[in-house]
Amino acid sequence: MEYIEVPIMSECFAKGQKPEYLFWVGCLGSFDDRAKKISKAFARILHYAKVDYAILGKDESCCGDPVRRAGNEMLYQMQAFTNIEILKMYEVKKIITFCPHCFNTFKNEYTDFEGEYEVIHSTDFLLQLINEGKLKLNTQAFENEKIAYHDPCYLGRANNMYESSRILLDMITNKRVELKRCKSFALCCGAGGAQMFKEAEKGNKEVFIERIEDVIESESKVLATACPYCMVMLTDGIKYKNKEEDISNFDIIELISKYIQID
Repeated sequence: MEYIEVPIMSECFAKGQKPEYLFWVGCLGSFDDRAKKISKAFARILHYAKVDYAILGKDESCCGDPVRRAGNEMLYQMQAFTNIEILKMYEVKKIITFCPHCFNTFKNEYTDFEGEYEVIHSTDFLLQLINEGKLKLNTQAFENEKIAYHDPCYLGRANNMYESSRILLDMITNKRVELKRCKSFALCCGAGGAQMFKEAEKGNKEVFIERIEDVIESESKVLATACPYCMVMLTDGIKYKNKEEDISNFDIIELISKYIQID
């Protein structure tokens, strides 16, 4: 297993270094076993692209999105003010994250508390690295493989970000598939609004089952997304339909990381 040392913001500051970017890992990226693989893959990409970055490590807390969506505004504001002070202490100006929930919170909600940052989602950042020539891909990786893309709500409808993910996928396959409900009409995975942390409400079918049926109908062998919450729900959907041997589920970061061309 290749070992890559991930820089920690506090250690960098102790050495008199001020990294250009903060990689905000997020709760799922830190604690969920499946999402940890995405975190590692992104750190690998940042390493090979020679990006000047660091993570907060033990100084990182939840951005507060789930508790705000669950209705606990006071706890959300406590989280926000605490995080803003930590970011101020480390003079953070640019934040990269692969979680659209964290992205939306930092970009659109921390501004209410004077938390002003340049916030970049991983898909935009990956595309930037490739366009600048800092990252090269083996473009034959999935050349003849059908890849369906699921639009995360907090990238799509919340922030009107649809194209970067598709451009990245088109770099590694010539058979990208659009689900019948996509872009602004995409179906939610069922995790947003803190729904992932509560029991299902009454109804005929859970949202993640409805969504995975869209994927099955597309006849795609690979399902790509760009959100760790979506990853959890869609993986559950694949298991529920007993399709583990037929459909593989990846974050776009993982697909890019797997096929980095190292000179």
